[in-house]
Amino acid sequence: MDFVAETNDSAEPAKATGTRLEDYTPPPFLVDTVSLDFALDDECTQVHSSMSIRRNPAAARHADLVLDGKRLKTLSVHLDGQALADNRIAIGEETLTVHDVPDTFTLATSVEIQPGSNKSLEGLYASSGNLCTQCEAEGFRRITWFLDRPDVMARYRTRLIADANRYPILLSNGNDVERGTLDDGRHFTVWEDPFPKPCYLFALVAGRLECIEDRFKTRSGRDITLRIYVQKHNIDRCDHAMDSLKRAMRWDEEVWDLEYDLDTFMIVAVDDFNMGAMENKGLNIFNSHYILARPDTATDRDFAAIESVVAHEYFHNWTGNRVTCRDWFQLSLKEGLTVFRDQEFSADMSSRAVKRIKDVHIMRNHQFAEDAGPMAHPVQPDEYQEIGNFYTLTIYHKGAEVIRMMHALIGQEAFKAGMRLYFQRHDGQAVTIDDFVRSMEDASGTDLRQFRRWYRQAGTPTLDIRTRHDEARSEYRIEVHQHTPATPGQPEKSPQHLPLRIALFAKDGRPLPLHCEAAALSGESEATLDIKNEREEFRFSNIPSPAVPSILRGFSAPVKIEIERSDDELVFLIAHESDPFNRWDAAQEYAMRLMLERIEDPSRDSAPGKAPEKEKDSAADFIDALRRLLLDRKMDPALIADALTLPLESSIADRMTDRGQRIAIDAIHEVREGLRLQIACQLADDLSSVRKACHSEAPYRFVGVDVGRRSLKNLCLDYLMELNDPKTRKDCIRQFESANNMTDTLAALRCLANDSEGEARDPLIESFHDRWKNDPLVIDKWFSIQATGRRPDTLERVVELMAYPTFDITNPNRVRSLIGAFCHANQHRFHDISGEGYRFFGRYALEIDGFNPQVAARLFQAASRWRHLDDHRSDLLRRELEHALESPDLSKDSHEVISKTLA
Repeated sequence: MDFVAETNDSAEPAKATGTRLEDYTPPPFLVDTVSLDFALDDECTQVHSSMSIRRNPAAARHADLVLDGKRLKTLSVHLDGQALADNRIAIGEETLTVHDVPDTFTLATSVEIQPGSNKSLEGLYASSGNLCTQCEAEGFRRITWFLDRPDVMARYRTRLIADANRYPILLSNGNDVERGTLDDGRHFTVWEDPFPKPCYLFALVAGRLECIEDRFKTRSGRDITLRIYVQKHNIDRCDHAMDSLKRAMRWDEEVWDLEYDLDTFMIVAVDDFNMGAMENKGLNIFNSHYILARPDTATDRDFAAIESVVAHEYFHNWTGNRVTCRDWFQLSLKEGLTVFRDQEFSADMSSRAVKRIKDVHIMRNHQFAEDAGPMAHPVQPDEYQEIGNFYTLTIYHKGAEVIRMMHALIGQEAFKAGMRLYFQRHDGQAVTIDDFVRSMEDASGTDLRQFRRWYRQAGTPTLDIRTRHDEARSEYRIEVHQHTPATPGQPEKSPQHLPLRIALFAKDGRPLPLHCEAAALSGESEATLDIKNEREEFRFSNIPSPAVPSILRGFSAPVKIEIERSDDELVFLIAHESDPFNRWDAAQEYAMRLMLERIEDPSRDSAPGKAPEKEKDSAADFIDALRRLLLDRKMDPALIADALTLPLESSIADRMTDRGQRIAIDAIHEVREGLRLQIACQLADDLSSVRKACHSEAPYRFVGVDVGRRSLKNLCLDYLMELNDPKTRKDCIRQFESANNMTDTLAALRCLANDSEGEARDPLIESFHDRWKNDPLVIDKWFSIQATGRRPDTLERVVELMAYPTFDITNPNRVRSLIGAFCHANQHRFHDISGEGYRFFGRYALEIDGFNPQVAARLFQAASRWRHLDDHRSDLLRRELEHALESPDLSKDSHEVISKTLA
């Protein structure tokens, strides 16, 4: 019996049906074991599956078994060894139904799939001559018929057969238990995974790969083999990833008492991957961007990202694999918790303050916008149309902030006890977010019922902070009003339970002892206030004179703060704040205030150094505060660089929408550029001296002090290049041509790409391409620098770059680095008044949707703020969305994004 459900890889027709959390029911059948046999080939792979299935006693009784599948050519179906007649089965577009099954049985199916033509990069597909898989969230159904849901966990035995010359390496989950050769030039390997897992964690890799190998001895004395597989020409770029893996394994033992459980841990890096990496049990598959690094090809940011992502995927072994999600509504159960764990790991490996600022930067500049947009959803969504659209910053990063708040509320020791209890109760199970929170409650004795709202309410709360000093009573009052704006489907919000870390400073910079009966404080210099109600008031005694408040220290909750602070108070905090995050935040807030004032009153944006009297004081005080930061020899150079970096144009746009204003695209750009030039003019000598002091000829090291110095040095160069000074340009070119690391080379290239001197600029840009054209990851950086540039002809240049042989529209990394960077990260040029950026966006988002809906759906999210633009831009962008929505072949992924954006 032959049947082809689908014969090509075009996107599925859009469907409006949704999946709802409230409709969850246990699976009617359970799968105990799975035996998979793959006859691997690029053009046609045969997959034979044999499953031991039984009825689930916890579910309603169903006569029929319904399996999931996509684009499978079904060759045979057998039940308990007998071929089934046509009247016993029904094959639909995405389902295989077997009628009248017994309570316990073995079901065997054989199918054919075509990995080489699978451009969606889900299921089994080809990448650079190798075969690999991506099964999360629903990719396994592109491999074979199965009960594809996370709460169906089985033990897998996988036999891989392939041409020994073409695919010498054959990998899958678990332990390698058998291997051999066949008479026809093929060979085989058998893998057994002793731990039950959902099918989304299945993985296989076949190809011509090289590996580096290392060992790790666990705390209990077990010897683990570690291998990283890459293409031969990349073998010298794996050392940092391997070192990061070993550090993560040791850290997980020391901090969380979690030890690795298999004999081997493997990583494979592939060039074509929709995500960053995948935590498949024992066989992690990575986008090569997050594995490959050498000083001459990778930046400091790349090295840090590799360390973080390698750790993240390894940490999933326990928080995601050993204990997994019952359903996809629980996605943050594994992702939010694991992001929290990798953030803590990275903070311990480097500067905790710098790491915290970078994490908050993601929240404020990206997740807050998601919370305020048409795709806003809770950390635990209650409905989705396409699960691929819910791998979001809300699930990952806001989910991590929720874990961090829980940690703050119950304390470190209680949180660790809660983690131990969670694993004791649920090892080997598919569970819910409530199961995790209940473990924390039981371990700490804390009532977290109200706290659960963080999982179920969308949106970013705003805390309106009002302060008052009562001189007669020597009392300082802090009043907190919280409000969360309406989001799609949730017009009304209830108060959240959150920790608010605060301190008070005397005018001479001394932290004041805090005495507050309501908060049970008796002299602490810092306090965490328990906020539960819509309005809270705290009275601090023994405060004889007005104090300067330090609010939301360490970003203790993912909220926005509204508080009246004078310019003098912000300058004070920049100078005296002991919390690194709040010191940085004071500088950011002052810059934001100046730019918003200039946008509202363009006459305030004057020529650098020639500000009118009404403007002079505020700008002068701000720049003087920056000068003191710049020259602070005791401060981490990385923190100085962060503090001197102005808020992004998109951040200014977000602040305008918070105020109910339309986004002033051109004014935002002009004002930000004007302030950058003013800072450069007035701090030129200091910037130059600091840049020289940070320069080093020593060999590259990825260590905190060196990373900080490079960051500050290159920030100084970026400012100085604003002055259009021939000497600075010469210095920039010298750095570009002679730097001994990619961090410095790219910093110079970024400056040159925005330089007005085209005769010097263009040959240097092309020389970089000629040197690195055979290195896709380096070329990605080259694409992004030009796509995010300030030049008036940026869009024309992006179109030119798409014609380069090094660009491949079917590769997600290329798309993200060029098209995605232009649409998502270049606010001024994407939103050009001509509408050319919108037409470019609409055309290529639709083209990509035809073969990779996941990438296209993320690209369509670049239009999420169309309603907040001026009428002309808003109308143009809306038309592009409506045109895309009318496409008869639009995927479910993109249909959901566009329809919600237009709603």
